[in-house]
Amino acid sequence: MLLVLTATANEMRAAFPAAPAVGQGETAGHVVGGRTVLLGVTGVGLLNTALCAGRWLDRPHDGEAVDGVVDLGIAGGYDLGETPMGSACFAGAETWPEYGLLDAHGAADPMGLGFAQAEAGGSRIWNRLELSPERDAERMGLALGKGWLRAVGVTVSGVTGTPERADRLKLSCNGQMENMEGFAAAYAATLRGLPFLEVRTISNLVGSREPGDWNLKGALRSLHDAATTLFAA
Repeated sequence: MLLVLTATANEMRAAFPAAPAVGQGETAGHVVGGRTVLLGVTGVGLLNTALCAGRWLDRPHDGEAVDGVVDLGIAGGYDLGETPMGSACFAGAETWPEYGLLDAHGAADPMGLGFAQAEAGGSRIWNRLELSPERDAERMGLALGKGWLRAVGVTVSGVTGTPERADRLKLSCNGQMENMEGFAAAYAATLRGLPFLEVRTISNLVGSREPGDWNLKGALRSLHDAATTLFAA
């Protein structure tokens, strides 16, 4: 059984409008593409995602264990020329730039304290996870859409509110889309050796608060289209 995560009930409703209502911290079974999946709404942010994903991955559901994780949602794009508004992106890597030893400019050296977060597959995990979306989508029987973009995700605890910080994160992380949950979901799956796929649709220009640089409704419509494509395999 696949565990399909979103941060908010709005994102879950957009992705699967025919599914039962799912509140924060709750799960529900749903048949999509001829298979039963477990839908879970974690709540916004790394902490909520880590707590919920860990709990749901470590207990069977109706006697069936989770054998793959899909993280769906919306994201900001650092450069709308690379990741246009409304486009669907799948994560080829996830970075948590706030982990480590902070310098005077607020940049974190992930190895500065000398403590890796964990070890998995013989490698230490510091602040970045390299993902295998094409391979893992195939393992889970999911279809990546034509024209979808491979992007590096940057997971933050606080949404970037200035162009200056957006430029720093794009450069330091080689980032293309910003979110608040992806690293935590990928981390939970990686520690358990499970296939993982993160798909997000672009809702805004990172660092801008100008209304013209945001289109949440359009991103949610695109999220529905992406979920439909994903489970059509």
